[in-house]
Amino acid sequence: MKPENKIPVLDRISDEMKTVVNYYREDLPPWPAGNDFVAQRQYYVHERQFWNADAPHMNTRECVIATEHGPVNMRIYSPQTHAPATLYYLHGGGFILGNLDTHDRIMRLLAHYSQCTVIGIDYSLSPEARFPRAIEEIVAVCQYFHHHAHEYAITVDHIGFAGDSAGAMLALASTLWLRDRQINCGRVAGVLLWYGLYGLQDSLSRRLMGGEWDGLTREDLEMYEMAYLSRAEDRDSPYYCLFNNDLTRDVPPCFIASAEFDPLIDDSRLLYQTLQAHQQTCEYKMYPGMLHAFLHYSRMMKTADDALQDGAHFFQAQLKTPD
Repeated sequence: MKPENKIPVLDRISDEMKTVVNYYREDLPPWPAGNDFVAQRQYYVHERQFWNADAPHMNTRECVIATEHGPVNMRIYSPQTHAPATLYYLHGGGFILGNLDTHDRIMRLLAHYSQCTVIGIDYSLSPEARFPRAIEEIVAVCQYFHHHAHEYAITVDHIGFAGDSAGAMLALASTLWLRDRQINCGRVAGVLLWYGLYGLQDSLSRRLMGGEWDGLTREDLEMYEMAYLSRAEDRDSPYYCLFNNDLTRDVPPCFIASAEFDPLIDDSRLLYQTLQAHQQTCEYKMYPGMLHAFLHYSRMMKTADDALQDGAHFFQAQLKTPD
């Protein structure tokens, strides 16, 4: 599609989203050119420091566990002494960026609003670690806490997965991995998915939207995919293209959130419509005027804070549902 035929996204986003887009940061250098992932990760950490400030205070602990792939870092957020459940959070960043610090405020707010323990998993990044390593690390972490919950004073009888963008794919993929392999890590009460990609190779939204403002041009998306996948055939894996998995049965309740001007919105729409068509419990909410990654900007945007509250309240509601 010719660029001039695409939707003029920056003219249509909401006023609060425009405030974020136009917020000037004197401390930021230009985005590193090319595929220098080390430099891009350093930039991303620095850029997100501002947006992670002034988050709720609560007890946090850092820990490291051994997996077959090596050590994995975690951060445990405890909003109260006896939390009713544990949420595992997977950060976004296109599989190549991000860590526990870049998403710290998101996890603190989710713990605060849900009043559940949140465990952020610092899974290994691509291209150094390729599919399905991140999923295998996440599952290993869940198994570890299932067997050692008493040592950390957490409740894992009921658990959930949550994530944004690439982290949303990892959240749902890990859930399906546990189901398909019959791995018991506690009842998965809910899955919270903010503007994820779930395996579409093409869509109307991918053609009509995406640009330098969100880093989600068709070329960008292809780069993320090439960095993450081990081989071309992985595009069809039921743990990458999740629509190739069985979504007709035993999918935990899903909160599916999207942004109006996100080129990945059709992934969320299709996931919701698929689950709904097969009577799987799910809720879909589109946030008008928003761009991809808006969850980061709760310091400045009420909509971002609302989206986290909506997911937290959905999860709380599932905990009240009989097993």
